[in-house]
Amino acid sequence: MGGSVTPAGAPVPPAAGPQSEPEAPRGPALVLLGTPIGNLGDASPRMRAEIAAADLIAAEDTRRFLGLAERLGIAHSGAIMSLFDHNEADRAAVLADEVAAGKRVVLLTDAGMPAVSDPGYRVVREVSERGLPVTSAPGPSAALTALALSGLPSDRFAFEGFLPRKPGERARRLAGLARDERTLILFESPHRIAAAMEDVVAAFGPDRPMTISRELTKTYEEVLRGTSGELARAAHAGLRGELTLVIAGFRGTASDPADHLPEVARLVDGGMRAKKAAAEVAGRHGLSTRAVYEAYLHA
Repeated sequence: MGGSVTPAGAPVPPAAGPQSEPEAPRGPALVLLGTPIGNLGDASPRMRAEIAAADLIAAEDTRRFLGLAERLGIAHSGAIMSLFDHNEADRAAVLADEVAAGKRVVLLTDAGMPAVSDPGYRVVREVSERGLPVTSAPGPSAALTALALSGLPSDRFAFEGFLPRKPGERARRLAGLARDERTLILFESPHRIAAAMEDVVAAFGPDRPMTISRELTKTYEEVLRGTSGELARAAHAGLRGELTLVIAGFRGTASDPADHLPEVARLVDGGMRAKKAAAEVAGRHGLSTRAVYEAYLHA
């Protein structure tokens, strides 16, 4: 007969599943803390408890953190340090020293999970390489929320973060992703979304299914659904707020060399020689380099 027996007098282990109340934070550790991406109702009890108990709080923007704590009514007594992209490399060792000295260090960014297109991974690497404890009080993520809302396949996906600001670099990045079969998740600024969507159409064609999510969890949350061409037109009309793009993966459909001439042109405009650009585009789409190059020359 299978199963196990708990000896008399031994404490019974807790049942599997979520705990009803968070345990009081204790002990030295680096704690990655997820914060709301819009709706303050998404602030977890663990998030509140960790902030209240922290010896040191490393925040991407200290003023925004103080505002968040005030709006949520969280009392905190720990020291506060700024941690952003340009000082993270220097401060990683400082924060690891604090953990080694017995401090509980909370690391949080302006919204969402640290280290996901935000500061954090360098600190995690430094602390973990010293054999010191690293844990997380997870919270909302714009990337995963947009993926779940997209209705696109989520069994395999890739997060690409923000696209490059420079047009040539952005075009090359998207061209390199054109044949990726995974669903792609990207962030983009409302100031660059129109130009970025032009590059999406050039690299992926006008018929790739995708969504653009804006203002996730906020009052004016919206998920735009359609093809890349349709959403490029919507982008030119203007989109505001934080934007997350979710793009369906490549499905390997046959295409004509002429279909990819805008992609070749984008690479050439970015400084690549036409023949090399034609070879790169042809390789991604399973086409003849000569056919793509000749189509480009005669366009």
